[in-house]
Amino acid sequence: MSHVDVTVRGAGIFGLACAWACLRRGARVRVVDPFGVAAGSSGGVVGALAPHVPENWNAKKAFQLDSLLMAGAYWAEIETVSGFSAGYARLGRVQPLADDRAVEMARAREVSAAELWGDHAEWRVVSDGGRFAPVSPTGLFVMDTLTARIHPRKACLALAEAIRRQGGEIVTEASDQGAVVHATGVAGLEVLSEVSGRAIGTGVKGQAAVLGFDAGEVPQVFAGGVHVVPHADGTVAIGSTSERDYADATGTDEALNQVISAARAAVPALADAPVLARWAGVRPRARSRAPLLGAWPGREGHFIANGGFKIGFGMAPKVGEVMADLILDQTDTIPADFAVEAVWP
Repeated sequence: MSHVDVTVRGAGIFGLACAWACLRRGARVRVVDPFGVAAGSSGGVVGALAPHVPENWNAKKAFQLDSLLMAGAYWAEIETVSGFSAGYARLGRVQPLADDRAVEMARAREVSAAELWGDHAEWRVVSDGGRFAPVSPTGLFVMDTLTARIHPRKACLALAEAIRRQGGEIVTEASDQGAVVHATGVAGLEVLSEVSGRAIGTGVKGQAAVLGFDAGEVPQVFAGGVHVVPHADGTVAIGSTSERDYADATGTDEALNQVISAARAAVPALADAPVLARWAGVRPRARSRAPLLGAWPGREGHFIANGGFKIGFGMAPKVGEVMADLILDQTDTIPADFAVEAVWP
């Protein structure tokens, strides 16, 4: 490619989503990552696209709702263009209700979900958690129909292939050309903190595992503080830890054993499921816990897309669109709480 309109640094989910959105609008796009596609936290295994609780509504929750509702068509297009599976399916989520107080809160959220989610999805209290149901002390569960699953690494590989088939480039080394999007995860947050002289964000380690159990097409589970996500390939992913302090960014240890034990206790069907893989990585957490999006202050033509801590895949479809709005059309549709200026000194 002799001329590039947009250079995206980082081939994780935010970088790829920004590249795809710009490419679809006619821009010539190059993605640069020395480590390859999904080499960092985007290459994880869990893939729970779960909404925030439908109450205390704010811009972050509204943005996430829009993005989750975009996801079905978004990933269907990616799979069609790439010929690869992203592992996406909107099958919902089941959560056990531990006591009468939890049931009361869940019933109140039935009402708020109807108001905030409209006809798009439901949050309801049910007595039947399905054949993959977790243990529930009350015999009741929350079922929401907004939650979806995705296979993080496969989704990134599908998105990367779609970019290539639409004429974009993905390389390990190249100089900047055109507008430059910095979607470089934890390393990028460290650079921003150094440049700004302020703690912009940090890395939080997560450990997860893959168990050999074919649950079929069933809702995922959140119980005992653990996400339990059945995937289409006959496995179940579970996770994850949230570790601020760590010595080994990619090593797994007793903390993951505790997650595995919690998942087995919560979902009896997994009692004898073998552990097929153990995974660990460091996820970028902006100080605000929201995505960090916008122009890089003082660096004309440079932009930031970072901080997708725990919600990056769910936010990615809309993150790509609002970044393309800003980069290509100079239209700023980024929520104020996500804006780089909100954390910049």
